[in-house]
Order: sequence, then C-alpha cells, then structure tokens
Amino acid sequence: MVPELGQVALVLALILAVVQSVAPLWGSYTGNRVLMSLAKPAVTGQLVFAAVAFGALTYAFVTHDFSVAFVAGHSNSELPMFYRFGAVWGGHEGSLLLWILVLAIWSVLVAVFSRQMPERFVARVLGVLGVVAVGFLSFTLFTSNPFDRLIPAPVDGQDLNPILQDPALMFHPPLLYIGYVGFAVAFAFAIAALLEGRIDAAWARWTRPWTTAAWLFLTLGISLGSWWAYYELGWGGWWFWDPVENASFLPWLVGTALIHSLAVTEKRGLFKSWTLLLAISAFSLSLLGTFLVRSGILVSVHAFAADPSRGMYILAFMGIVVTVALALYAWRAPSMASDAGFKPLSRETFLLANNILLVIATLLILLGTLYPLFMDALNLGKISVGPPYFDLAFMIPMFPLMLLIGIGLHTMWRQTPSTPVWRKLRIPALAALVIGIPMPLFFYGTAGALTVLGSILAFWVMITAVIDLLPRVGPARLTRSHIGMCVAHFGLGVLILGVTFVSSYDLEVDRAGIPGQPVDLAGYEFTLLGTRGVQGPNFDAIEAEIEVSRDGEFVTTLYPQKRVYRVQRDPITQTAIGGGWRRELLVSMGEPLGDGAWSLRIQYKPLVRYIWLGTIFMALGGVIAISDRRYRLARRRETEPATTGSAPAAAGGQG
Repeated sequence: MVPELGQVALVLALILAVVQSVAPLWGSYTGNRVLMSLAKPAVTGQLVFAAVAFGALTYAFVTHDFSVAFVAGHSNSELPMFYRFGAVWGGHEGSLLLWILVLAIWSVLVAVFSRQMPERFVARVLGVLGVVAVGFLSFTLFTSNPFDRLIPAPVDGQDLNPILQDPALMFHPPLLYIGYVGFAVAFAFAIAALLEGRIDAAWARWTRPWTTAAWLFLTLGISLGSWWAYYELGWGGWWFWDPVENASFLPWLVGTALIHSLAVTEKRGLFKSWTLLLAISAFSLSLLGTFLVRSGILVSVHAFAADPSRGMYILAFMGIVVTVALALYAWRAPSMASDAGFKPLSRETFLLANNILLVIATLLILLGTLYPLFMDALNLGKISVGPPYFDLAFMIPMFPLMLLIGIGLHTMWRQTPSTPVWRKLRIPALAALVIGIPMPLFFYGTAGALTVLGSILAFWVMITAVIDLLPRVGPARLTRSHIGMCVAHFGLGVLILGVTFVSSYDLEVDRAGIPGQPVDLAGYEFTLLGTRGVQGPNFDAIEAEIEVSRDGEFVTTLYPQKRVYRVQRDPITQTAIGGGWRRELLVSMGEPLGDGAWSLRIQYKPLVRYIWLGTIFMALGGVIAISDRRYRLARRRETEPATTGSAPAAAGGQG
C-alpha cells in the first residue's frame, strides 16, 4: 500500500498547491490578511506531502516493488542499492517528482526567510510559486504518474539505463533541478513586483541572493554533467553542444545576466525593466529546457523518452506562464523608468554591455538549438546544427565580454575618471600579454591566433579579479559579496584557460592495441599488457591493463573496461583516465581484433581539469556572495520596500 500512500500524498499536495496559488493572491488583491496568512501553512503542508510521495517512490525502488510500472522500467533485482536511489530520478516520472520536491523546498525557504518582508509582497511571491506547483503537480498526476501499477507484476525489472549507473547520477540531476527550479523564485519575485507596480533597491536586494543561489547550483549541475559525459560516454569531450546540454546552458547565461542586472538595480535603481525581463526569461528558458527534454522531439543521451502528449502539456503550460508574465511586463514596465543617469565610463555601462553580450550569446545558441526543430516541424527537411556553428556563434560575443569584464571590475558607479583606470590596469594588461603569449608556445611549440587570444584573455580575467581585492584588504571595506564576485570571475578565467588549451592541443588516435607493442601519442607510449574478465554486481566486463610510459620511464597503469550488463545487453565502454593538472590521458576499448588484440581509442587532454576547477571557483564565489551579512541586515531594516513610498536606491559600494 506504500505506492497508494504516495499517490494520495501527491493529490493532497496538489490541493494545497491550489490553496497556495489562489488564497494569497486573492488576499493580497483584496487586502484580506486571513487569506494571505494561508500561504505559509499551505507551502509547509505541500512540502510534507511531496516528501512523503518521494519517500514512497524511493521505498518502492529499495524494496524491488516491480508492481509499480516506473520501478519495473528503471530497476532490477541485481541493481546495487546505491543506484536504486539514483534510479528514483533516472526516468521521466521520478525526475518530475524530484522537481516537485525541490520546488516545495525552495518555497518553504522563501516562506522561512521572508519574515521581515511585507506580508502582501510575500503572499504574492508564494502565490506565484503555488501556480508553478499546480502546473507540475497536475502534469505529474494526469500524464506522468510515478505510482501507476502493473497487473500482473513482472518477476523482475528492465534495469536502469547502464550509462546512468554512475556515481555522478546521484548528484547531477538534483543539482541541475535545484538550479532550474531556483529561477522560479526569481520569477516569482519579478511577478510580485509587477503586480505591485513597484521595484526598488530593497526588492533587488531580496531577489539577488535567491538568484545567486539558483545560479550556483545550476553551475555545479552543468559542470558535473559535463564531467560525467567526459568520462562516461567514452568520446572524451567535455561539451558537445547537444540540444539538451544547451537547454541547461541557456537559463544559465540569462541567469548570469540577471545577477549583474540586479547589482545595478540594487545600487543605483537602474535597469529595472532589464532585471524584470531577465528574471522572466531565465525561468521561461528553464521551462523550455523541460519541454525539450520531455517532449520526445529530441534524440539525445540526456533526454527522457516521452510521448508527444506530455510535451504538449509542458508547451501549453509554458505558453500560459510566459504570456501572462510578458503581458504584466508590458503593462507595468514602462512606469518603472528611472531618472538616474550614468556616464559612458562607469560601472553601469560595463554591466549593460555585459547583459547585451550575454543575451546575444543566448539568442545565437537558442537559434542553433531550435532552428532544426522548426525545419523538421514544418516538413522543410532535417538539418543538423553542430559544434562549428555554436563555437563560432559563442566566441563572437565572448571575446569582447572577457575584455570588458577585466575593465568593468575596476570602474566606479556613475562616473569613472579614465586616467586612474588606465594606471591601475596597464600592469595587469602587460602581465596578461607577457604570460598569455609565450605560455602556449613554451609548452606546445606552436599556437594559432585564437589560442594566443584565449590565453591572454584567460590571464587578463584572472589577474584583474585578483588585483581588485588587493587594495581593499580589510574587514571595513571588503564585503563578502565583492569577494564572491572576484572569486567567480577568477574561476571564469581558469575555465577559459582550460577550454583554450584543451581545444587547441588535444590529440586522439584510434589504433590496434596488440599485446606488448606500444602505441605513441604526445610523447607517451601506451602498451597493452593483457586483458582479464571482471564480474560486477550486475555486469560482466573485459578489463584491459595498459601501461603508460614516457621516455622509457613508467608513468601510470590504466584499466579501461568493456562492460555488458546482464539485463540490457548493449556493450558499454568504461574509459580509464590518468594524469594530473597538466594533462589527462584517456583510453577506451573498442572491439576485439583477435589474438588478444583490441581496438583502442587513446586521447591526450592538456589542462582539461581546469575547466571543472574553474566552475568550482565560480560556484564558490556564489556561496561567498550569498553569505554576505548585509543581505540579512537589510531584511531587518527594510520592512516596507515595495508597498508604501519609494525606497531610495542604495549608492556606492562594490557588491
């Protein structure tokens, strides 16, 4: 009866979501405090029932309840316990339940940490989150019920997709969903502001940490997904511009622009329309990603197999949400203009340019992602837009953006004298040139123009981020928000360095691995010593032993595998990776060639780890920024931000 308990819990969660969406919004409109007070109990109850439903599904996986269709389709009696937990969100229905649980957690956090905000404003925020919850709970119950029964129950399940039987699966989807759903909070804050017809510095200060939190989780989720694809899929790539990868990257780009726009709105009361539109767009793109993954229109290793009716529901829901939000924006945004101004050489100018370039990058990637789908839908033929387009389209706005980041960090609000900026930045510029130009030549002997430019910009971003901290060391002048910003920008520079070098100097060969005969690549010798059979908990494998040496000296031993899972019989390649911070060496097994020989794919990836190191620094910067004590102090001081009068825009500061 546990699955039935989960089903009842989902129904009760939907009822409470309806209460959460209707009562506080109507109460805020009529001024009825009783109705507004229902929001927080409804949110809490919804979290309780969502957790019960999620726990019931988890219990069904742990106990091998194959009478539940979702469990039978994504588990097996031999599936290790560790992966049974990951299998809960390893398919469409379970991942939707995870989405609902994460949304409920976000909503409760908003309710808990908004005690000092105006009651009417909080009621509207929670009401909007309730509307989103109603949409996804209805979608789950009526089209994607994870508790549907199979009668009669099968003896065993079909097993979890073998490529998902990986430790990263335990963390990648939850992190990604926390980021996706987190932008619903920024969206709810934006809609609440539009309903009230006011947006000011206090609103931006409240919205900013929520947006940063969503952004840092999405950063970690995308990074972990990239790392998983790098080592699990066997092709050694860290980003393929897959449509589903793009679906998570698009809201990340807009979310990045939103964080910077919120900084201007908080400090100067400017960019209000920009900020609202970006908040709406970030969540809209999250919904678009959900549609692309679950509609069945994409063929991708990341996509869920789903029927078109599910896609139509998400498309309709997204259309309603976006249409209502944009209608509110068109109605209210013109009245939110600010009289404040700024000079061309100012922090506001550079942040505006930052937003424009990030939006251009978003639109170019969105075009490349959706264009083939539109062509196919209109029966105009099937086309493929691949990495060459995306690489070029993304580089065009990114190169000037990297240059502007280093300058913008050292400008002031309103107006900046040009001479001090030049004096401060000429040494970092010279250092970036002195380090960035010879580095690829020194280590690799050759370098193209784009490689040198990427190297220079990477060091430019890192150095300018570091020196921005040096003159203001001390608790009186250095806020955590500012430290977080510099750490995140430093991480961006580290990521650019890794991307530049691995894109320019990676090497790959496909060779016959004959026992005792070395294969040379990038100065390393890879020698197949032999193979042996390996038996896992639910798979059988052939494991190769490959010794790696350089100039006759031992470097490491790699153990790639060719696995066949006992239920789903498709062979799976398990790549072996060795190396360090200067380079990584990858070996994947292909097909047996006879007489103990195997086809091998051998790859050399310089500085590839810096890609993920950079994202860790970026997420760490987000953590530091949202821990800034001034956000908590501001909530205590400002209890009437958007309901009575106009709060003065905060001036000065670097946060």
